[in-house]
Amino acid sequence: MILVTGGAGYIGSQFVRHYTRCRPTEKVVVIDSLVEGHVEALEGLSNVHLEQMDIGDYEGVRNLLTKHSIDAVVHFAAFCYVGESQENPGKYYQNNVSGSINLFRAMEDCLVRKLVFSSSCATYGLPLSVPINEKHPQNPISIYGQTKLLVEKILSGFSDACDWSFTALRYFNAAGADRSGMIGESHDPETHIIPLALKVALGTKDVLQVYGEDYDTPDGTCVRDYIHVEDLAAAHLLALEKLSTQKGGQFLNLGTAYGASVKEIIDVCEQVSGRKINHVFAPRRSGDPPVLVADASKANAYLGWSPKHNLRSIIETAWAWQTQKRY
Repeated sequence: MILVTGGAGYIGSQFVRHYTRCRPTEKVVVIDSLVEGHVEALEGLSNVHLEQMDIGDYEGVRNLLTKHSIDAVVHFAAFCYVGESQENPGKYYQNNVSGSINLFRAMEDCLVRKLVFSSSCATYGLPLSVPINEKHPQNPISIYGQTKLLVEKILSGFSDACDWSFTALRYFNAAGADRSGMIGESHDPETHIIPLALKVALGTKDVLQVYGEDYDTPDGTCVRDYIHVEDLAAAHLLALEKLSTQKGGQFLNLGTAYGASVKEIIDVCEQVSGRKINHVFAPRRSGDPPVLVADASKANAYLGWSPKHNLRSIIETAWAWQTQKRY
């Protein structure tokens, strides 16, 4: 049986639903503090057991691991707002790093030594070259990115000292929604460009702010690599399956190798929604690199994984979710 931390969150719940579709007879234990997660994201899943719990609860996690005979963990639980991490670093170090340490201690106590970790391209910082591969130097420029890198290093320590097997998956820009329409992106506050643009199309937001139009890119706006959450979920399951034979740690980028500009995002959102998206240009934000695009060839070679969704598919599923959000 597996334990999924943060399994009621945006990406965590997508993985849980994908896992139960692929393995309908297997049970899943989910722990989520529900600070950012939603109980509704797991509705209708009879083989999923949800415990409202913080990963920092060492005794509680250890008891769950023993009670349910857990043999592997998929670790999503983390705070993930870059701006907030700069304003409140203690909150992020406490939850993302200290919480992870408590989780790992509980796992080691119970001899659970297999883990898939939700990491981030934020560990790389400002790119020296693009596309970015896993050998790129890691110099995060945000507290959030630092916390993800610290957890990667801690996992490497557990692997070296205690013979753990783990894979850290470094996402680029997670986007889109489940094609069933049951779950999707629901953050408060929302900071991601696709849902923000679609909120303008729906009329629930007045205008979209675009930060910078003078970057060294084809149309002057930032370019990012957007990856569908269904593709992320599939990669997590493949990584989990690999742990049965894997020794040590693996670090893999997850992206499409295609960069879409902010203007392109707005154009496709207008095409999909059939509505005009009012937007204004604002000054650049500090630390925003012009281009972030993944080289995900290692994930393709090691996991046999490749993304199935393109940008239009991402935005079509996001639009379907935004027009009928359940939570």
